[in-house]
Amino acid sequence: MPKPPSHLDAYAIEEWNYITPSLEAIGLLTTIDGTTLAAYCQCVSRWRQAEEAIQRMKARDKLTSALMIKTTNGNAIQNPLIGVANRAMNMAIRFAAEFGMSPAARARLASLPHESTSPDNRKESYF
Repeated sequence: MPKPPSHLDAYAIEEWNYITPSLEAIGLLTTIDGTTLAAYCQCVSRWRQAEEAIQRMKARDKLTSALMIKTTNGNAIQNPLIGVANRAMNMAIRFAAEFGMSPAARARLASLPHESTSPDNRKESYF
């Protein structure tokens, strides 16, 4: 099992250690997947950090529950952390699909012909 890169933060390493045994057990993890897996884990970490920051702000903001903030000019805008959380979550989902970590992604992976299938059999499986 590949080791997590040293640049990952604690939450990313936690996700790495959580997901790699399962990916390896089903044969979806090789040494060349390290960068993609690290990116996925860092996105999960960023999402988690943003959500935790929003929750801390929410405890102090009874009016908008931290969904909105005031600018220095007094205008109300969406909390930038909402955008950070949403982008990180969407990127994590996109990376997760590369590893078959959703029901739809697993269905797509299952429908692909296996590498050991001969070219003639692969052609027949498509038609």
